[in-house]
Parts: sequence; structure tokens; C-alpha cells
Amino acid sequence: MITPADIDRIIEMAWEDRTPFEAIELQFGLQEKEVIALMRKEMKTSSFRLWRKRTQGRTTKHAALRSQNIMRFKCKRQKTISRNKISKR
Repeated sequence: MITPADIDRIIEMAWEDRTPFEAIELQFGLQEKEVIALMRKEMKTSSFRLWRKRTQGRTTKHAALRSQNIMRFKCKRQKTISRNKISKR
């Protein structure tokens, strides 16, 4: 079962440009289409449309489309994450 804290983290990861859907699937077990459904349910319609426009076709959101040189799930400037919680928040 996904907790409200997990939902917040999934939404946060989905908005991050450099976090691919595969990272969300690895941590939470949700495939891309399930993340899209969750975002549609949890967000305002206008915010969801903005997010979809932003992520659709973005190479950094899909591991298969990413450059082979990128071997990480997060941006170097992103805060350290441990057990799906952001440290020093």
C-alpha cells in the first residue's frame, strides 16, 4: 500500500527532470502508466497538463532514451535521499 508520504515522494520524483520513470518503478513498483494515473488523480488538471507537456518525449525521463554516459538516477545537486526521505529538510 502506498502511504501519503510515498505519494508525495513519487510526485516529487516525477517532477524532477533527471529522475527517470524507471527509478520510480525501482523504489515504489509503479510503472510509467501507473505514475501518470497517480499524477492525474493527485494533481489539479492544469498542473497535470503542464507536467505531461514537460515530461512527454523528455530523454532524461526514460532510461532507454538517455545517453549511455548517464549512470545515475539523480542530479548531482539533488539532496541526499535515504529511505525515500530527503535528508536535512
